[in-house]
Amino acid sequence: MFYGILIKMNWCDNDKHHLPHFHAYYNEFEASFDFDGEIIAGSFPARQTAFVNPWTLLHQYELNANWKLAIEGEQIFKINPLQSGVY
Repeated sequence: MFYGILIKMNWCDNDKHHLPHFHAYYNEFEASFDFDGEIIAGSFPARQTAFVNPWTLLHQYELNANWKLAIEGEQIFKINPLQSGVY
């Protein structure tokens, strides 16, 4: 979680969505993002999307590693939040 944005990756979510992705939540908004930081489903405020995009790019390696673990039914690991002054 960072800047009020909750990021989740669901275990075994590959059955429903074959594209690697994660879910982001902010207040009443929910969206799925690919690992390039683009929204693939749902809607998200532009300001919060502007925080999710650089976080995604900074953590692509970890996101891909977690996706592989998730589709194998393994426990995923926590990825550090976006820190102020990072981008």
